[in-house]
Amino acid sequence: MYQKMKNQTEILVRKLKLSKILEKLWTYLTVNFITKLSLRVRKNMILVICDRLSKMMYFIAIMKETSVEDSAKLFRNNMWKLCELPECQDR
Repeated sequence: MYQKMKNQTEILVRKLKLSKILEKLWTYLTVNFITKLSLRVRKNMILVICDRLSKMMYFIAIMKETSVEDSAKLFRNNMWKLCELPECQDR
């Protein structure tokens, strides 16, 4: 299907897909790190976990040298026990 716009012919790629409506708190999360902080109480990085529905955030102070396994354990100990396991998001 072609669409004419301002003297240009472009092919439409596909129809837009509606976003899924979130219904439950702490189901869909975003996870990020705040880095390069000054060293205080032996912690120089913050793990930030944000709920996409309510925009509530949870912060965990960690060391930059924390391994992936230790980060997963921190997530499990701090978030999973409080809010259950989040659902996987299809991309």
